[in-house]
Amino acid sequence: MPFPRRRRPEEPPEQVTDRVPTRRMPRPVPDDQWPPAQPQPWAPPPDEPGPPPRERRPLLGRRREQPPPDVRSPRRRRRLSFRIARVVVLAFLLQALVLLSLRWIDPPTTAFMAANPGDTIQQSVPVEHVSRNLLAAVIAHEDQELPYRDGAFDWIDMFSRATEHLRGGEDPSGSTIPQQVAKNIFLTAEPSAWRKALEAGLSSELAMMVDDRRMLELYVNYAQFGPTVYGVCAASWYYFDSPPSSLSVGEAVQLAGLLPSPGHVQRAPGGGLDFEVEDGLGWLSRSHVINAQNRVPRHLEEKGFTPVEDAGVEGLAQDQPESDDDCSEMPDDVAELIAAEGTG
Repeated sequence: MPFPRRRRPEEPPEQVTDRVPTRRMPRPVPDDQWPPAQPQPWAPPPDEPGPPPRERRPLLGRRREQPPPDVRSPRRRRRLSFRIARVVVLAFLLQALVLLSLRWIDPPTTAFMAANPGDTIQQSVPVEHVSRNLLAAVIAHEDQELPYRDGAFDWIDMFSRATEHLRGGEDPSGSTIPQQVAKNIFLTAEPSAWRKALEAGLSSELAMMVDDRRMLELYVNYAQFGPTVYGVCAASWYYFDSPPSSLSVGEAVQLAGLLPSPGHVQRAPGGGLDFEVEDGLGWLSRSHVINAQNRVPRHLEEKGFTPVEDAGVEGLAQDQPESDDDCSEMPDDVAELIAAEGTG
């Protein structure tokens, strides 16, 4: 650090600035003043503030500037793709396990039943203990190709139905039994293209894992036969005071006719179907029942129980040995419903 230069009296005082003073050669020091005094660091006068200290960022621990969110490294993109693929695979495996379990397990409830605002009545019964009249009527009315078709539906027919739906027209044909099983268990009755697409995918997978016999059993056990009545066990006792194994042809045809529109009917006093309901739409359910009465008996006379046997159900219901789940007695929930309505 250079020595401060002595100013002469006639010289004006030096202006203190924040500039670094220039380096000057020191003057020679006389011998009597040797060694020279240590120079003091330069400092501004006490009455004037010095330059602000320079802020220095530490070299270690400095954060790197992050790239924008849309600029990602290939490694990060691959990691994200792997995670998405893993979630998709796990969801597919879980769905496959649920569908596979339907080969042996009867679900305690379904999405269709959960969407019902009232209390639901349902009790499963083995398909061997269901009247062959009802099974044959259901196949004739809902899906005549069930025992003879590979898969849940015919793709050409499905394409024509989808095209007609996109054009705003009516569905020329109803859903097959596998499609209705997938809808009853996993979906709702919302008439949308998205629901139809899910129904087609689920029914295709279900048809690969469940045979025709089990498919028919799931259908008659979870189909809706009344505003709160589900399954043939509850329906046969609610309407006709008889177990599902002893349904006659006329009773079976009436129950099959309720399947397209089961929400506008009630039990008649003493048994039977009554379409004088509060919502005023009983004519809709009545029309479907009349349509079934005009069509189904002719199919039963022509083919008999052959479609039922081709679906894997052999023998007659009355020839089956008794079991704890054969629905030979009226369920308590059905008895309570009949007592509450006063139609016993």
